[in-house]
Amino acid sequence: MKSYRKELWFNIPSRRGFVNITLQVEECLRESGIREGLCLVNAMHITASVFINDDESGLHADYERWLEQLAPHEPISQYRHNNTGEDNADAHLKRQIMGREVVVAVTNGKLDFGPWEQIFYGEFDGRRRKRVLVKIIGE
Repeated sequence: MKSYRKELWFNIPSRRGFVNITLQVEECLRESGIREGLCLVNAMHITASVFINDDESGLHADYERWLEQLAPHEPISQYRHNNTGEDNADAHLKRQIMGREVVVAVTNGKLDFGPWEQIFYGEFDGRRRKRVLVKIIGE
């Protein structure tokens, strides 16, 4: 069994954003040489997310609106976490909703997706460098 590990780095200039990272993960898979196995992709920061869905701008706008309804950024005084001097309690909650990681099967050297599936990095407290781990195991 082989193992491959790589960190992808992101610096989203705004507070929130979604980035399609499918091509970067596919490049990792090519670099790994693994043809059959599993690919884990996870955000290594507690205010960022990795998830799978459709790359459609209307859906991303819906996510933005929905997440803001569930965990609004303001007023920041509504969150006890922000009493520590932070202003990102909402980002922690949004990450919890969207998830930390995805696992995708690798079949014949390709990510084994269903129709329209893509991998996304979700940022909920941006404006600084954060990383995503890609770990691939298999043969």
